[in-house]
Amino acid sequence: MINIVLFGKPGAGKGTQAEFLKEKYNLTHLSTGDVFRFNIKNETELGKLAKTFIDKGDLVPDEVTIKMLESEVDKNQHSKGFLFDGFPRTLTQASTLDAFLVSKNQAITATIALEAEDEILVQRLLERGKTSGRIDDQDEEKIRNRYQEYNEKTAPLMDYYKKNGKFHAVNGIGTIQEITERLSKVIDNL
Repeated sequence: MINIVLFGKPGAGKGTQAEFLKEKYNLTHLSTGDVFRFNIKNETELGKLAKTFIDKGDLVPDEVTIKMLESEVDKNQHSKGFLFDGFPRTLTQASTLDAFLVSKNQAITATIALEAEDEILVQRLLERGKTSGRIDDQDEEKIRNRYQEYNEKTAPLMDYYKKNGKFHAVNGIGTIQEITERLSKVIDNL
C-alpha cells in the first residue's frame, strides 16, 4: 500500500498532478476541500459541524477535519493507497494522521513537495483567477498572504517528515508531463 502526502503552495499544481497520480497508481485521492464540500452538501453530522465554523469565518478545528478524513479512509478500506492533498497542514494533524494510520496497520509512505518560486506561482494564480472565477486567485496580496501562511505552517511539517526519511522535493516548474514524470520517478523508487 502506498500512502502519499502531496505538498505545494497554491498554484503549484497539486490538483492537476493528483489526478494523474491517482490513475497511474490506483490511489484514492483525499482532498480536504473535496471532503469538506461533500460533507457540507450532504449535510452529514460532521458537515453540519464544519459549516458552523466556516459560516463564522473560522478555521475548521483539527478534530473535525481528522474525523472526516478517517471516515473517508474507512469507506475505502480496499484501496491500494491514499493520496492526501491539503492534509496534513500542521504538526498536530501529521502526528494524528500517523497514529490513525498505525491503528489501520498503515503508514505514510512518502511526502512529496512540488516546489516553485513564488513569483512564478503568483502569475499562475492570477492567470487561473481570470478563468476560474476564484476570488482568492485574483488578488496578489491575498495570494502572498496564503504563501506566508503556507511557509509558516508547512516548514515544520517538512522537517517532521525529513526526520522520518519520508520527505521528497520535486521541481514543480515545467510541462504537466515533465512534472508527472518527476513525481513518478520518486514514487517508483519508494
